Amino acid sequence: MGMITISNLGKAYKQYPTRWSRLAEWIIPFSAPRHQLKWILQDLNFKVNPGEAVGIIGINGAGKSTLLKMITGTTQPTTGSVSITGRVAALLELGMGFHPDFTGRQNAFMAGQLLGMSVEEIASLMPEIEAFAEIGDYMDQPVRVYSSGMQVRLAFSVATARRPDILIVDEALAVGDIYFQQKCFERIRNFRDAGTTMLFVSHSLGTVLDLCTRAVYLRQGKIVHDGSPKEAVDLFQADLLVSLEKTHSHIGVLKGAAEFVTAANISALETEVTGEVGSVMTGDAACICVRFINAYGHDTTIFYGHDVVTLEIAYRLKRDLDDPHIGFKIRNRQGVVMYETNTYCMHKPIGSVNDGGALVARFKFCPDFLPDQYTVTVGLGNRGFGEGSFEQVVSYLHGVLSFSVMANPEATRWSGLVNLNPILAIETF
Repeated sequence: MGMITISNLGKAYKQYPTRWSRLAEWIIPFSAPRHQLKWILQDLNFKVNPGEAVGIIGINGAGKSTLLKMITGTTQPTTGSVSITGRVAALLELGMGFHPDFTGRQNAFMAGQLLGMSVEEIASLMPEIEAFAEIGDYMDQPVRVYSSGMQVRLAFSVATARRPDILIVDEALAVGDIYFQQKCFERIRNFRDAGTTMLFVSHSLGTVLDLCTRAVYLRQGKIVHDGSPKEAVDLFQADLLVSLEKTHSHIGVLKGAAEFVTAANISALETEVTGEVGSVMTGDAACICVRFINAYGHDTTIFYGHDVVTLEIAYRLKRDLDDPHIGFKIRNRQGVVMYETNTYCMHKPIGSVNDGGALVARFKFCPDFLPDQYTVTVGLGNRGFGEGSFEQVVSYLHGVLSFSVMANPEATRWSGLVNLNPILAIETF
């Protein structure tokens, strides 16, 4: 069984004020240091016990990849130590070690030997490697003609041909197509269930909640939480909301309030919500609030698919609108629209609203999607017609809010885009 022990681990890089400072320090080694240390990680202490599945989360630059590189030995720590027992399979940068002029088969033999397998063992596993990779005749073609996805397929197939004692994954599957990602995650789950110790870095919080039994949250190179994945994700999401708020974020929230937006408290919402690339802002209205509220009246961006949530969207008008309508769209990480509607399509006219007035729409539903991360797009139009078009697009904001749907271990397992929640009836004769 594999185990990882990290003691007082830290990593720092030298920063020099000029290019000549490095040379001067090298020529005069006993002089005063001419550099400053930039600490990427500091004072990390934790243990991954045999059979545990531990997720590492944090924003870009938190030190997640650096940590994995030190654990696997590709980067040396500045302080502290890493102790590992068991055979390790590390999926960090799949395919990076392949020689472009050698065939996929030849590279598979070389990669397998680097993982500690004998030539005979690799040869016996080759049919399974080929079957899992599914690259067909390209197996005997030079790797230089491979796409990045084909390299990922072959590299993952080789790295996981044998079940390792320890599996370390760092977003290595982000390049692969969705079908292959599903195969890979199924193999990873099988390894976990068979007792493989797992260390997993991912920006997909849904994946961490699904695969991991424990999570470590890194912030600015230090551990701020080590324990329940849900608690780690909740803390991470809360920190993201605070950081977005400080930079005039995508979300308007009533300070410390759990109640809905009303005429009495709407004046507290002063920050205008902005969207991602491709958004439309005509200046005729300002979106001042987009948020999810759960059944307990709390702002949230993490919930189970069967939870009842309310999506609240608020606008303040800067001109008269005689037939305004508010709508929203939910998209998955691939950009596929999971659901969209608006008050016009729901046959719910709002009526005219004058310049300076406010509009608030609340859509209550169960976000019964596959566990993953999703984004919300919101819009305001005037004078609806046809199947859902508008004469005037007043505001259309992409990616104003992201949320995560968690897997409920007690609910029915399903796959696809939307949960139909079928009612089952069985008869036997």
